[in-house]
Amino acid sequence: MEPAPPYQREHYRLPLSVTYPAMYFDRTRIGEGIVTNLSVFGCAIQCAGAVPDKTTLLVRLLLPDRKESLAIEQAEVRWVKGNRVGLQFGKLERDADLRLHTFVWDRMLERMKMLTR
Repeated sequence: MEPAPPYQREHYRLPLSVTYPAMYFDRTRIGEGIVTNLSVFGCAIQCAGAVPDKTTLLVRLLLPDRKESLAIEQAEVRWVKGNRVGLQFGKLERDADLRLHTFVWDRMLERMKMLTR
């Protein structure tokens, strides 16, 4: 068995055991997808349609902690692999940023507890 490649991200991305829907749009497209991993600085989304690289999107994440979606006012498409895209979050309202940090932190704690059992 080959050793795992070194972790190359600057910030930890939380792999999600449960899928969360996402909606995204810009001036020319509206789309839906599923969030496959998440951090406070970005996420990966499996999209229903094509999204060009380097596009700036408005994103809404439908997370289970509240009824209303979490609005990401500006997210840049950093990479595209087939129907998966990697987003870097650029602009969030303060309340949305706090909610995102809390959500990711709580899931990281849950994951740590699971891994240490």
